[in-house]
Amino acid sequence: MSIAIKGVNILAILLVALGLVVIFFRYFERQTIFYPTRGIDFSPKELGLDFEDVFLNTADNFKLHGWLVPAKEATCYLLFCHGNAGNLSHRLEKIKFFHNLGLNIFIFDYRGYGRSRGRPSERGLYKDVQAAYDYLLSRNINPGQIIGYGESLGSAIIINLASRNKLKALIIEGGFTDARDIAKVAYPYLPSAIISTRLDSEDKIKTIKIPKLIIHSLNDEIVPYPLGRKLYDSAAPPKEFLEIHGGHNTCFFESEGILKDKLSDFFKRL
Repeated sequence: MSIAIKGVNILAILLVALGLVVIFFRYFERQTIFYPTRGIDFSPKELGLDFEDVFLNTADNFKLHGWLVPAKEATCYLLFCHGNAGNLSHRLEKIKFFHNLGLNIFIFDYRGYGRSRGRPSERGLYKDVQAAYDYLLSRNINPGQIIGYGESLGSAIIINLASRNKLKALIIEGGFTDARDIAKVAYPYLPSAIISTRLDSEDKIKTIKIPKLIIHSLNDEIVPYPLGRKLYDSAAPPKEFLEIHGGHNTCFFESEGILKDKLSDFFKRL
């Protein structure tokens, strides 16, 4: 009897320990996946761009903040899903880049970023981009005028939107297949199966039939190049791939000339 009791006690201790490990990993996951910054450091006005401050509500009643940056005689809108760290005010150079290519830009902050309320989560970010898309439709903008653009984390957000809504085209920069593949790179000694965040772009992009341009740097130190190629290989046609150079956060500017030529051509063919 005493041996049986000891066995039960050991099992109970192991279950409690396992539960604590799972709780720790869940907390660790929340703290390491999203890196929001609250302070708005700059505005488009500092680059000589007119813009409109926009506030919108999500389906679960969080208020989000965004900027609508118009371009003269532009008919298309770039729905800009930014990457993980910082907020919309740290994307001004990219905003100007796309503005100079003749696009209206609508960039918004996810919940917990910048002036947007709430805390970030995978499900929440999907609701955020849906609210941004619905806001454009509320201004009588046709889905055929909206081009989705996602950088890094934003790639998973815009791919999720495109798998459920109509867009004119999709541009992915520094994208990845899913969160578990990223975890294997960042934390190779942790069991990826324990991660609850999915960000499963690989399966979703198979269903998206609009034109797609997938951009990835050969030197990306955060999202390795093979993950970008794997995402491209999984994508349904029509699709194009552009290989660029530079670090994850600097490649856009290190390869700006190549990007300008390719994107100009891509937009013309749309």
